[in-house]
Amino acid sequence: MSLLSALSVSASGLTAQRTRAEVLVENLANAETTRTPEGGPYRRKDVIFASQPQGSPFSAVFQQEMGAFSTGVQVQEVFQDMRDPEKRYLPGHPDADEKGYVGFPRMNPAEDMVDLMGATRAFHANVAAMTAVKDMIQRSIDLLR
Repeated sequence: MSLLSALSVSASGLTAQRTRAEVLVENLANAETTRTPEGGPYRRKDVIFASQPQGSPFSAVFQQEMGAFSTGVQVQEVFQDMRDPEKRYLPGHPDADEKGYVGFPRMNPAEDMVDLMGATRAFHANVAAMTAVKDMIQRSIDLLR
């Protein structure tokens, strides 16, 4: 794997983890949202990753001949939880049904916080990998002087 391919792989990881963090923050912000424009409570979202070949069109022929493909990551789908909402008995709430129950998003904010910390650590790991590759490129340039 070339150094530029390593940068491409880490860049795809940065993009994927940023998207994951944005979705998790949206979940946390809407943990108590009982009414959305679509109707009903907010529905928890989750990101599904998939592998993705990395490289430029120019290097694709070379990589194919050498059998040296690098694989990154991409967001394949943002999955929306379609389970029934959690019902809480709050008869005075404006969104209560005729029996006094209000539908709340089915989510665990503590679980989403742990997932957000994991996404943050994965993001920082990709930054560290990119920094290491940048340092290797810089040292190679210095050696060629």
